[in-house]
Amino acid sequence: MFYAILAYHEEEVVESWTREADAKLMDDLLQVNDRLVREKRLGPAARLGSTRDAVTLRGDGAGMIIDGPFAETKEQLLGLYVVDCPNLEAAVETARELRRVNPTAVYEIRPISLYLPGAALSAPDDGPA
Repeated sequence: MFYAILAYHEEEVVESWTREADAKLMDDLLQVNDRLVREKRLGPAARLGSTRDAVTLRGDGAGMIIDGPFAETKEQLLGLYVVDCPNLEAAVETARELRRVNPTAVYEIRPISLYLPGAALSAPDDGPA
């Protein structure tokens, strides 16, 4: 079964990290990612851009575009993983592995009721996502 592991963090904290600290964290997370890929358990994973650059589409008909997400929360959704695990307990253990590397993050684990892999996207050439 596929599960989404949604990574939340305080965006201001993440943006305050030095380039070196951020690169170290990404290297550590990629070690977990690489193992999950070898085990054929990791689907798409993404580090999301700043909420300052986001827009929200809502309303009737064609909808209206408004600036940014407006969730009244301390943490923001900053990334996600799609993992293939036999059950919720295994998905929680996978999230715990990520948390051991990034202990200040909050991980929400949800079953995915529909998964459509879609076409492959090419990554931008401006560094790690």
